[in-house]
Amino acid sequence: MFGTILLTIITVMHIYVFWRASTVPFVKRHVSGKLLIGTGMVLWAVFFLGRFIGHGSTGTFAGTLEFLGMNWMAVVFLLTVSLLLVDIITMFGFVLPRMAPVLRGCALAAGAALSVVALVQGLRPPVIQNYDVNLSNLPPEMDGTVIVAMSDLHIGTLISRQWLEARVVQVQDQKPDLVVLLGDIFEGHDRPDEELIAVLGRLSAPMGVWAVLGNHEFHGRNNTNASLINYDGLRVLNNSWTEVRPSLVLAGVEDLTANHRSGQGGDPISKALAERPPGATILFSHTPWYADRIAHDGVGLMLSGHTHGGQIWPFGYLVQRIYPLLGGRYKVDGMTVIVCRGTGTWGPRMRLWHPGEILRVTLHAKGKSGTTSHLSNKQALSP
Repeated sequence: MFGTILLTIITVMHIYVFWRASTVPFVKRHVSGKLLIGTGMVLWAVFFLGRFIGHGSTGTFAGTLEFLGMNWMAVVFLLTVSLLLVDIITMFGFVLPRMAPVLRGCALAAGAALSVVALVQGLRPPVIQNYDVNLSNLPPEMDGTVIVAMSDLHIGTLISRQWLEARVVQVQDQKPDLVVLLGDIFEGHDRPDEELIAVLGRLSAPMGVWAVLGNHEFHGRNNTNASLINYDGLRVLNNSWTEVRPSLVLAGVEDLTANHRSGQGGDPISKALAERPPGATILFSHTPWYADRIAHDGVGLMLSGHTHGGQIWPFGYLVQRIYPLLGGRYKVDGMTVIVCRGTGTWGPRMRLWHPGEILRVTLHAKGKSGTTSHLSNKQALSP
């Protein structure tokens, strides 16, 4: 269903972009109608093959096809946004009829420029984002504990071994006491490359390397879950908790969107927090939903991902309607929520405007946390 919707949307965008491009004076003078239509069809085919063939295969050819197709999808999106803005201002040419075609040419140039910026931004190494969190009931001797978290790595054909090795080095350079992977570790459309799993196995920390499952771990029915669970050294909190140190509890829930779509019912949050010992509790949830409910259950810190911070502006405005906690730090009913905007990317290797990030969270038994954004209970709820 998702693939069909995506294909329909991108097809409509293609038609719109090349239709409006045909009215630009420069294009009309230098590009024939047949060439323009042919170019549009070829680029649509690149997207189609990249999304529906390259995305489901492995190897260099598949990876190249997926890279080109997914990035072209983002370019079409940015071109559409730029052209649509001009068409809204000019009321599709009814206002400023003589200037409108020229403005559309400017919009195409702007969309292309934004695409270049997004590609550069997306290929940049993720930044280390530092947070200090005052955690109630944290034992004084654990003041200064460092958690390093990555989310949405999306390890698959578009992620090279060198890229992943660099991320492992980044994490280990932070000297973490605890490492956590916040879901969508693997892309999910094929079994992860064993070499990449081996690279991931280099992550280490005194309190262990922990993970929760994201929605992409449920894609493809290809035993990706088993790959995670059986991976030596990585411990998955699947609607469960563990006490890593006296009075410090880690809890984790499987992806809440996957649970919702599957119609499984049940209450993964209650299951993850049930009968835990007293002390400070940190909850890992790939999807940043039900924050007010989790705060009410006595959790002091919630770490999430999934949203990618919108990844490509202005798509984030739409994403935020579904996920009000889009990215960064929030305070919900006394609980600190930190949403990672993603260490890797989904689909296009492009970002606009923020780069990917790795979270470095320092826990404090005393003192004040950093600046927070306050959300009401209603904003913190899932739709």
